[in-house]
Order: sequence, then C-alpha cells, then structure tokens
Amino acid sequence: MNKEIETIDWLLYENSALAKGYTCVCGVDEAGRGPLAGPVCAAAVILPKGHIISGVNDSKKLTEKKREALIDVIKEEALSYSIATASEKEIDELNILQATYLAMKRAVEGLDIPADYAMIDGNRIPPLDIPAECIVKGDGKSMSIAAASILAKVTRDRYMLEMAEKYPQYQFEKHKGYGTKLHYQMLDEYGPCELHRQSFLKTWYNKK
Repeated sequence: MNKEIETIDWLLYENSALAKGYTCVCGVDEAGRGPLAGPVCAAAVILPKGHIISGVNDSKKLTEKKREALIDVIKEEALSYSIATASEKEIDELNILQATYLAMKRAVEGLDIPADYAMIDGNRIPPLDIPAECIVKGDGKSMSIAAASILAKVTRDRYMLEMAEKYPQYQFEKHKGYGTKLHYQMLDEYGPCELHRQSFLKTWYNKK
C-alpha cells in the first residue's frame, strides 16, 4: 500500500459504529449514476471486525486491472456482500436519485447476514429499515464502503461489456454508457436502444 492509503484510518467509521453497540456494520456504495445507458448498481459489504483488505481504495482511484484483481478477494474475505441494480426503466420512472436509493436498499436487504447498521457513501441516506449514516467521500475513508465501491463498479462495467456484444454499434466497451463524444456520435448515427435512459437523453432529443 502507498503512504496515502496507510495514513487513512480505514476502520474509523466501522469502529465507531461497533462502539455504539452495533454488531453487523455494512458499507454501501453505487456505480453508474451518470451514464446515459444501463442500470445503476449498488453493493453492500460486511467485513470481519478489524479487517483491512490490502489495496482496497475508492474504486475511482484504482485501475480497471486492480479493481478486477480485488473483486474476488473482497468476495472471499467479506463476511457477507450483496450486489443489486435498478434498471434503466426504473431510472426513467423514478428518477436517478430514487433509483439509486432502490438499488442500495436492495443491496442491503440482499445480505445473507443481516446488517444492523449501514454506512452510505454520499450526503443522503436511502430509506432503509436499519439505522444508517452518510459519509461524504466515504469510499476514500471507510474500508467497507471502498470494498462496496469496487464491487459495484466492476459488476456494472462487466455488464456493460456484455451489452457491448449485444449492441456492438454503440461501442459500450469503450465508454460503459457514459456521455462521451463517441457515445453521442453513435446515438446520432443509430438512435437510442432499450438500454438507454430516456430521461437522460432529453438534451440530445432537443438538439435533433
């Protein structure tokens, strides 16, 4: 681990929750709020008490190769983990914030060891049935949230690679559904497919 990672107390928030009497503390994060296509993905992770996984950090600070190397380690070393999504149709029906909440709620409720406390990356708490706190930039402060960020990111990226084979004209393997120049060029040429979030294409439609 580099010096930056070593100087962070990665278990500060976990230990604080445990000190309050909670016993199964999960970290929760999402991936894919911004893209024009595909689902939003969330993950919840419960790690053993005092457990640090070497190399784990905010998924955005890791290379794709490093994230891929860590996902199986996280799954193996976690006491419990759960990954869930909200579809592009649910995003259009609910809006992206509510769809993200739904994915997070599904992830927490999908844990095979029920959590009694949740730490959420960000500044808003989704409607959960257990006590929770939000931690701004928590994926760079909490080991559990960082682990969840990796699971969510890799799972969504892998899905978009699968969709790249189904819809090769959009070249999802290059942009994972985000609004890059290439993606908009493909939209101009082929129009949207069922994977696209219609509510995210209003600006594009207005230009047509």
